[in-house]
Amino acid sequence: MIWLIVGLVIIGFLIWWLIFETEGVYLGRRVVIWLYDIYAQRYDRIKNFDPVYERELLAAPILGYFAPFNTLNILDVATGTGRLPLALVEHPAFNGKIIGLDLSRNMLAVAANKVKDDRVAWVHSPAETLPFKDDSFDAVTCLEALEFMGDTQQVICELVRVLRPGGLLLVTLRINTRWMPGKTHTQQAFVTMLEACGIGHVTIEPWQVDYHRVWGMKEGGDSQEPPIPQF
Repeated sequence: MIWLIVGLVIIGFLIWWLIFETEGVYLGRRVVIWLYDIYAQRYDRIKNFDPVYERELLAAPILGYFAPFNTLNILDVATGTGRLPLALVEHPAFNGKIIGLDLSRNMLAVAANKVKDDRVAWVHSPAETLPFKDDSFDAVTCLEALEFMGDTQQVICELVRVLRPGGLLLVTLRINTRWMPGKTHTQQAFVTMLEACGIGHVTIEPWQVDYHRVWGMKEGGDSQEPPIPQF
């Protein structure tokens, strides 16, 4: 009887780890997408994002980076339910356009229903092969998602490919690494990956319990572009 109980506990732990803690990443992309599709309608309630917090700690720093220029083209990869697009369109200083990209159709549907603004477009696509030309965006973001993708280096280089020289990259580095072996990175390893893809002036700063914010600028800025302040 005791072995049955132990076995059930182990099975329960594995289910919790594989499905909830790591969001299906060790089970493959299809499982990850399936889980997000299932939780799309409840995702915002689970995460409980604070709109004021999002505007002040996400939208405002991005816009401040380019100030006084505010007519920007921004790409948000793994946008989910439109967390960053919502923060940007609700910020009075934003006067550009943003594309929210994700592989979960249900998450995109929730985002489109929540963020009804002509400045926002939604795209269904994998992050590894973005359907955009080189140097298309002033800023590219990817929040709380890199560790759930198959090849972090490939995704980062793809984010950088569509970012214009002198443009801003904002990503996150997971610092709660205990439950995700092989899917997380040290700060130095993460900076090395960014630099290998053409990102310089990297700044890593505390943000949440599980994440740091990571800012960087694509090398090769053109004097014709808006001046970009150094970090």
